[in-house]
Amino acid sequence: MALEIRQHLKLAQQLIMTPQLQQAIKLLQFSRLELQEFIDQELESNPMLDIEQTPKEKLDKPEEPDFFKRKWDAYLETYGQDNVPYSEDEDRPSFEATTSRQEGLTEYLLWQLRMNDICEEHCSTGIFIIGNLDNNGYLAVDIPQICEATGTTPEKAEEVLKIIQQFDPPGIGARDLKECLLIQAKILGLEGSLVEQIIVSHLDALQTKNYARIAQELNVGVNDVANAAKIITNMEPRPARDYSDEPPQYVVPDVYVVKVEDGYAVILNEEDIPMLAINRQYYEMMSSNETNKAAKEYLSEGMKAAQWLIKSVQQRQNTLCKVTESIMSFQKEFLDKGITYLKPLILRDVADDVGMHESTISRVTSNKYVHTPQGTFELKYFFGSGISKSDGSFVASQSIKNDIEKYHQKRKCKASAVRSGYSKNA
Repeated sequence: MALEIRQHLKLAQQLIMTPQLQQAIKLLQFSRLELQEFIDQELESNPMLDIEQTPKEKLDKPEEPDFFKRKWDAYLETYGQDNVPYSEDEDRPSFEATTSRQEGLTEYLLWQLRMNDICEEHCSTGIFIIGNLDNNGYLAVDIPQICEATGTTPEKAEEVLKIIQQFDPPGIGARDLKECLLIQAKILGLEGSLVEQIIVSHLDALQTKNYARIAQELNVGVNDVANAAKIITNMEPRPARDYSDEPPQYVVPDVYVVKVEDGYAVILNEEDIPMLAINRQYYEMMSSNETNKAAKEYLSEGMKAAQWLIKSVQQRQNTLCKVTESIMSFQKEFLDKGITYLKPLILRDVADDVGMHESTISRVTSNKYVHTPQGTFELKYFFGSGISKSDGSFVASQSIKNDIEKYHQKRKCKASAVRSGYSKNA
């Protein structure tokens, strides 16, 4: 059979994900912070992109000089902090930011180190050890590295490490989980006890709750092993858990649902999302005949990217508003009466209502928060399975969980009242 080259014409449909389409899909699932970071990166990389700070009519009107015009809010905020006069150009933190600061683990350990009567050499070694603890409170370097960095001997490094391991929180400065638990057992006065034996030799069996095997190998009762296990499980495997130098991250709602006369209104929170526009200076440069061809091509590509980004951000916001309105239309009883009246809802219900695909609804509701009259919730909170009632209606599983939680809380309060002697029947 002879080989030959032939041409064939074939017609087929194919879905091609262009970079612009990929960007639009990515914007849908971005959280608020991720969107802000992405826009900042685009503003830095694309000269055709700019922030529209004020309406056009205000740009054309020069601001009238006013000697008595002052930012009184900023003045009152900083008044009384020091004796330095306030300046409008001064970029200073708020009063709360300068007076309210959570103490970090490093500062707390260094304070304890200074309270110990140790020599200067030991103190410098201790500072190095404290500076090399990881986020869990474990030592991230070994003894030879400590000796190389501080010039001390292995014996003295071990001595300083033992001192730090006596600090609060219990278990700090350990090199592994076993040492962390042993330090806490020593603080509890359990040296030589069954608890210490289990930590030393049977941590693997303890993790799988194989109490029978531990009891057989240590020749003790299973109940004794279970009681020792309770003590160990109440120990802290990550001593630095409650200490963090990072400020708390507060949830900022992407959407607000507010009560109006005839129902509820959905309002987008666009406070921290900049209003994008085309840079007028570079646009005029691109249109000018004096600009060379290479610069025009570069600016033209930037122009297309900027227009697409502006359109994609607007589309994201419109889609988020539309999806939220649909969800709240299904959950109107929840808005009126609370979590108990939450209805079962699936992605398909909202997708059919707004005429979009389920995957789009999933992306839009990912990492987005809504503030309602009943509190602030993640948008995915309103989706969940339902359980059939005896009358044929359905109730959301989240509502049942909430009722169970209230029931247990009520029983705890009642039991507490009985123990305190305040029960009506007491």
